Amino acid sequence: MAFSKSVIRGQMPINCNLCETEKNIKWKCLTCGVLMCSTCKDKIHLRIAKDHKVVDIKNVGLPVEGLDFTNIKCQDHSEQSSCLFCTNCDKLVCPSCIAKVHKKHDLTEISDAYNLKIDILKKRQIKLQKEKDEITATKDQLNQFQNCETSNYTKVSTDILNHEKVLKAAVVKHIAKLRNELDQNHQASSKANEEVINDIYKSEIQIDEKYSDVQDFINTTDISKFFQNVNRIEKSTELSVPKPEISLGSTLQFIPGEITQSNIGVIQRVDIPSADAKVSLSFFNQYQTNLPLISYLSACHDDSLWIACDSDEVLQKVKPEGTNLKTISTFNIDVYGMAISKSDDLLLAVSDKSKLQMISSTTGKVTDTVYDINPFIPGAIHITSGGQVIVGGYNDERVAVFVINKNGDHEAVYEHDHHKQPIFSYPCSITTTSNGNIQVADYDPNDLGLNEDSGKLVVLGKARDVINIYKGDSEINKEEPFRPAGIVTTPRDNVIVVDVDTNTLHILNNSGQLITYINTTDHGMGPNSLSLTPTGQFYIGTTLPEDTTAKEAKLYKVNISGC
Repeated sequence: MAFSKSVIRGQMPINCNLCETEKNIKWKCLTCGVLMCSTCKDKIHLRIAKDHKVVDIKNVGLPVEGLDFTNIKCQDHSEQSSCLFCTNCDKLVCPSCIAKVHKKHDLTEISDAYNLKIDILKKRQIKLQKEKDEITATKDQLNQFQNCETSNYTKVSTDILNHEKVLKAAVVKHIAKLRNELDQNHQASSKANEEVINDIYKSEIQIDEKYSDVQDFINTTDISKFFQNVNRIEKSTELSVPKPEISLGSTLQFIPGEITQSNIGVIQRVDIPSADAKVSLSFFNQYQTNLPLISYLSACHDDSLWIACDSDEVLQKVKPEGTNLKTISTFNIDVYGMAISKSDDLLLAVSDKSKLQMISSTTGKVTDTVYDINPFIPGAIHITSGGQVIVGGYNDERVAVFVINKNGDHEAVYEHDHHKQPIFSYPCSITTTSNGNIQVADYDPNDLGLNEDSGKLVVLGKARDVINIYKGDSEINKEEPFRPAGIVTTPRDNVIVVDVDTNTLHILNNSGQLITYINTTDHGMGPNSLSLTPTGQFYIGTTLPEDTTAKEAKLYKVNISGC
């Protein structure tokens, strides 16, 4: 078959491009350039190319609207124009191509193929734009991080310089105190020595006088006078002169103190709080309990939970079933703290026992454990991913946090800071983060709100030092002081702390710096305790208002995204 040019030359008769016999050419397809007779147009061309633009041969050359898909030369047959698009081979084809190679392939209109390709290109263009936006966002984020690093460098440098000044001032003040103490001791000692020397001087005079009297009496030649006075002289020499006491038992010595990083400071890398951190709280379900307060809360691996109320001295194991809570077991125990082990055994701190108790997940019996902090009474409990048990303990005089290994050995004890001052008032709850920091929610429940600074989150480092102390936020705690209760570490290694008096969840990074917060008053709850399930959902145990005697504290299963 042979295809004609776009115009018919009168001096060269051309047969129909399809039947190749009919010379009466009436039609031309502008899409594929085929010249044809009326019979071939109706019976052949329009059947295989319904959407092609076919015009009367007389109208060839007149302008058409839109894109021109005609006269696209075939790459394999230069004398012919492409008429269709082969989707199997992803190329334009002419009638010769169709007859020789693409007869059984899927063919489509060139305009449809064009539109399809345009759609693909537009989608890829959108993808490229998205990638560009992501790169731009990454660049902006990096620039922001760099600016933050530069700003933070300046801040840390200033902090170190200010701390240097504080340390120098403290050293000067302490040296002055030592000098004053030395001067006072020296003056007191000198005064005492002078008094002793004066007494010795007086004694010397008395002895000299007696010695002179005896010598004069010995030298007398008046025997009668000698015997008259000898008894008096003898008696006077019998009286001994008082001898001053001299104390040589001790003296002063200066012992230089050791300069360590714990009393100077350290440089530590911490997470940067995100200024645009967005978190949200969404509810999965809520459950009614028969307790006035959920003081402690621990989630098991089978979606059951342990809940405890210290005011009622009740411990329950429950399991959500639909919208209800099924009570599996109940114990009358005064719980001070609890935590779930990897094997779903429950460790308990109970009243008047220095040893932690355990409720077995298999037998349900209560037994003693090897975790003993005598002479302290245990409170808050946390089990690390490595199996260490961290316990907050207290007695009438001391408060401390213990790190205990599986054998019951005390690996670390946190009690005083480097100024020898007590760190804690009462550890309410404990968690750990992946960088090894221990985070302790600390609040004295007996201060009755008199000390507004009593509530704090203490961040402890591996070197047994205090890394940071968070005492709430000036905006969040503008009207009510920070009173931390439940605490939990999120999958992103941040820490959520329940602030009871403000009904707020403070969200901090693993170094104890505030990232953002959620006010749960907007959600109609008063949170008190927290627990994270193995599947990543949170349970929130609530408390009821103080002026109610109801026992209807709710338990919420929620998702907290963005933290």
